[in-house]
Parts: sequence; C-alpha cells; structure tokens
Amino acid sequence: MRSDSPRHSVSVTGVVVRDDGKVLVIRRADDGRWVPPGGVLELDESPEAGVVREVLEETGMKVIPERLVGVYKNMRLGVVSLAFRCRPIAGDVHPTEEATAVAWMTHEEAVAAAPEARAVRITDAFRGDGPFVRVHDGVSLLP
Repeated sequence: MRSDSPRHSVSVTGVVVRDDGKVLVIRRADDGRWVPPGGVLELDESPEAGVVREVLEETGMKVIPERLVGVYKNMRLGVVSLAFRCRPIAGDVHPTEEATAVAWMTHEEAVAAAPEARAVRITDAFRGDGPFVRVHDGVSLLP
C-alpha cells in the first residue's frame, strides 16, 4: 500500500580519524557550521560506498570505513544518518564546492566547533561501546 505521507531521507557521515587522533572536519558552504563530512546516500549505493564518495567529494580525501559509529535521526527533517569511523588512505584535503574550509582538528577542537548533534558523532567514534542510536532536532540532542 502506498502512502502520501512524507518519507525519510538517508544520509551518511564520515568521522575520519588519522593515526595521530586528529579528526577531519569541514566548514559547510551552506550554513558555515563545522561538521564531519557527509551527505545523502544515493539509491544505488551501499552505506559504506556512500560515505567513501561523500568524504572524497567534500574533502579530497579517500577513506576506508572501519565501523558503524551510530544511527542519528533529525526528528525535524526526517533525515536518518549512518555515521562511520573512517581511516584516511590517500589524497590531499582541500576546500570544495560544499566545504569552504577543510581542517584536521583534535577531538576536543572538533567537538567544540560542531553543533551538539554533529559533535556527538565525533565523540561516539572515539568510544568502543557503540553503535549508538540518537535523535536530535538538527542542532541539539533530544531525550
């Protein structure tokens, strides 16, 4: 049975962590916020392939997804994001059409720079007891 009700969108987030523990973050071109790279999953790709594509498109860095960090739902927009901890393997980071700046930050710097709903993905990527399931309103976590 087909419904006219709104449908969810699925996105991916790449929490890219170097051997020295620094995290790759971008300053989004659309809203200026510092966040881990990511975007909408294409219909014909796996979540792992999608995160590889999105990180490369937004930063110039090729990565290997290592593990699922968590599932995060924006309750206001109906977007479900699958976050993966990734390891960088090749490339030189640079600004892109979607990212006005790209930087390697310490865990603490990245968490401080990002809105809570994105910062928690970074924190979760450094924990070993996930994956986590969390809900938010686009900025803050919800109970």
